[in-house]
Amino acid sequence: MEKCYPTDLSDAEWECLELHAPAPNKRGRPRTHSTREILNALFFYVLKSGCPWRLLPKDFPPWETVYWWFGRWRMDGTFERLNAGCASVCGPA
Repeated sequence: MEKCYPTDLSDAEWECLELHAPAPNKRGRPRTHSTREILNALFFYVLKSGCPWRLLPKDFPPWETVYWWFGRWRMDGTFERLNAGCASVCGPA
């Protein structure tokens, strides 16, 4: 990603989330986009701004890729793990 957005993860935030983010699969094709790029696009742009998937700026991975990861992480419990990891570091809201 070339452009920085105010909604992007800071390095400190990424360090907290990185421990709970899914690791790349050792088999199959290597990832084109990092987990951090996907999280920036998904959580910190689409969900914060209310932007429709297809209007995701070109600085992020393609909207189809971000949407695919959203569906996968929703089904496999990744969101719950990320939320639990944030709560354990930051404390309850």
